[in-house]
Amino acid sequence: LLSESVTCLPSHTPQQQHCSLLTTFEGKTSFGMSVFNLGNAIMGSGILGLSYAMANTGVVLFLVLLTVVAVLSSYSIHLLLKSSGIVGIRAYEQLGQRAFGTPGKMAAGIAITLQNIGAMSSYLYIVKYEFPLVIQAFLGIDKPSGEWYLNGNYLVIMVSISVILPLALMKQLGYLGYTSGFSLTCMVFFLISVCTVILYSCRPPPVAVLFYFFQTAYTIPILAFAFVCHPEVLPIYTELKNPTKQRMQHVSNISIVVMYTMYFLAALFGYLTFYGEVESELLHTYSRLDPYDTLILCVRLAVLTAVTLTVPIVLFPVRRAIQQLFFPNKTFYWPRHIAIAFTLLTLINMLVIFAPNILGIFGIIGATSAPCLIFIFPAVFYIRIVPEEEEPMRSTPKILAACFAGIGFLFMIMSLSFILIDWTSGSSKASSGH
Repeated sequence: LLSESVTCLPSHTPQQQHCSLLTTFEGKTSFGMSVFNLGNAIMGSGILGLSYAMANTGVVLFLVLLTVVAVLSSYSIHLLLKSSGIVGIRAYEQLGQRAFGTPGKMAAGIAITLQNIGAMSSYLYIVKYEFPLVIQAFLGIDKPSGEWYLNGNYLVIMVSISVILPLALMKQLGYLGYTSGFSLTCMVFFLISVCTVILYSCRPPPVAVLFYFFQTAYTIPILAFAFVCHPEVLPIYTELKNPTKQRMQHVSNISIVVMYTMYFLAALFGYLTFYGEVESELLHTYSRLDPYDTLILCVRLAVLTAVTLTVPIVLFPVRRAIQQLFFPNKTFYWPRHIAIAFTLLTLINMLVIFAPNILGIFGIIGATSAPCLIFIFPAVFYIRIVPEEEEPMRSTPKILAACFAGIGFLFMIMSLSFILIDWTSGSSKASSGH
């Protein structure tokens, strides 16, 4: 059984202690399934907004920014894995405790919980508002007259109970590798369809913008959070078969490269179809062509399937964070495992159904928790955990980590500023999120 506690074992050196998960758990998830799970964790509803981001920056500048963010994300995972390897911990919250005591553990747990609840809420909002339109189009209903099966509130509850909850009750994250593979397949179908639609578009081909600096600042937060997967990295590492830092880094790099490619192609072909008329939500833009087109309907259904199957992946780190915060010394217990998942899904469904403007609140949360999880925490944990005998404070790796934390603070200030500007001006340019 995988213990939910962390025990400190004597170190090989007297200068420090190594804290390790109890060794009664042996990872059994294959390399490929781990890539599927991490890729699915990276991929989010944000892929639908990347064409809009490219329209704001131009093709070349978008590619440059996307490349920079992908490299920074890989470096961030390197910092997490290096810290994890030194102290033998494979839990984000416990790294926080090892670095800063209880405040560090609380900060990491709260950030993971808020960030991932916001992400799950955004996915279920897509189910709530897109699923009724898809059913309506498939059934050819032009004027709905209050049919229950076209009510988004009912549909999001049904999807949560019939699909998300059973997957969220899996004991180990590795079991979701098959659904993650299917989810990524759905997004590949979305990508192929986006590439296909441009071939049948009768729009005159204006010249694509290569550089456009005016709106670039608004787009940076969207791209910065495009590779958020850090709460899932260490749980996936824990369940990886034959786990080593190099092997997990390889899993991470492959996942990032695959999603980098999909992000760029989806953004490029969506942009080349609509150019400056692309909307912040790409599916809405395609619906303008023909809302009853079979291909477009299949694409919307594929995206719905993909985001639905992503929810259980995102739920696992939240449950683990709650267990680390409130039940740190308890072994695995099925009733608690089930109760936390059920309670989380109930809370998220209530937010989606009764709080239609909650995404604005989660925009603020995402603008603070995401930079912490991606940039600030991995860097400061690394600086605190790696002993000075191995890397002095003025060594190049720690200076780079300090600069990386500074980038996180910069992104946080930038994102919060753009959200506040949007709220005061009534625009919607600064929407960001995963």
